[in-house]
Amino acid sequence: MTLTNWVVDELLEATVVGSFSRIGYDVRSRLGHWEHPPPMDGRHVVVTGATSGLGLECAASLGAAGASVTFLARDGARAEQARSAIVARAGHDDVDFEVTDISELSAIRRTAEVLRGQGRLIDVLVHNAGALARQYETTSEGIERTVAAHVLGPFLLTGHLLPLLSQAGIEGGAPARVITVSSGGMYSQRFDLDLLEMGEAGYDGVVAYARAKRAQLVLNHEWARRIDPLEVVFHAMHPGWSDTPGVVSSLPGFHRVMGRLLRSPAQGADTMVWLASAAEVPQAPSGSFWLDHRRRWEHKLPWTRPADARLDQERLWAWCAERTGDDPPGRET
Repeated sequence: MTLTNWVVDELLEATVVGSFSRIGYDVRSRLGHWEHPPPMDGRHVVVTGATSGLGLECAASLGAAGASVTFLARDGARAEQARSAIVARAGHDDVDFEVTDISELSAIRRTAEVLRGQGRLIDVLVHNAGALARQYETTSEGIERTVAAHVLGPFLLTGHLLPLLSQAGIEGGAPARVITVSSGGMYSQRFDLDLLEMGEAGYDGVVAYARAKRAQLVLNHEWARRIDPLEVVFHAMHPGWSDTPGVVSSLPGFHRVMGRLLRSPAQGADTMVWLASAAEVPQAPSGSFWLDHRRRWEHKLPWTRPADARLDQERLWAWCAERTGDDPPGRET
């Protein structure tokens, strides 16, 4: 990155609106001369929540680069439509899906068993599924749905698919990649395990979502600490402010005000696709957080900084293991 590009990038990042909106994407992509993803032939990617918005765009872009695509979706009819759209973009039909709800732990276990049974190694796992719920709701297992979908579900799925990821990294000569799609909303929240799972009284869906997205970054660091980066690397990113069906339904006021400044789904998904495909990504430290092809600070507000980040990571991991009944193996560091 040239000095001029760095200065422009820093100025955009300081404004927030300039960084998160399509302005940031337009300026950075032109200055950086971003290109289409490199060939992904022979690589297998799994994307959660790919029936619309960022997940659909990510799956279609990676498929168009030659990757085999498996995606997870809650609704079978919508999944069929998404598969047709991805195949049309990809130019090949090595696109499959599994119907599952990422917030339901029993469903994740069944789906992971199916994927393991197929025996196909996984080069890239993208955790994109999730939603901002306005009303308090619990899963069939009694877990608040936002934290189940964004924290516990991805934790359980990653753990169950870890053998396929690790083996892909060993056999492929480059580490497999796990990518978590967070949100700029997490900047407003400090991680506090005691406040993570909100109750029905005084429930605020926006706050619950932001806290879960903050927790994703905490887990991203702990995965990176526990898993050999020669086998699997872990990265998180946020897509900026993107014009997706989820934003329209969950934040209609925000969507109405920001309107033309919102990124397109392709722009929002661009860094997801880059993290999944670019040759230089494994050289960055595992556990990094990204926006627009560049590592970013995880705290914009001083009061959100942790007093003991390692302790937060360990406590959250133990909580996830207890709530899911699953404690994935990892190296001791």
